[in-house]
Amino acid sequence: MQTVHIKMYTGPYCPYCTMAKQFLKSQGITEIEEIRVDRSPELFAEMQQITGQRSVPQIFIGETHVGGFTDLYALHNQGKLDELLGK
Repeated sequence: MQTVHIKMYTGPYCPYCTMAKQFLKSQGITEIEEIRVDRSPELFAEMQQITGQRSVPQIFIGETHVGGFTDLYALHNQGKLDELLGK
């Protein structure tokens, strides 16, 4: 059962975006708000302003900016991801 809102800024043909979505699904996340930055310069600018980053994915769990896939996986390895996910 999903308890937090997940938002992910993504782009096309992005292997890290795909890995992040698959990993979150493996953690029981059934819904991800995916924002495709390639479809809108405004959304890309929004992502840059919020995160300070130009690369995708940029992942938010609730109001917390996690970063990219490697950051997400590092949280998992540190045992901190479950807390963010509300498990």
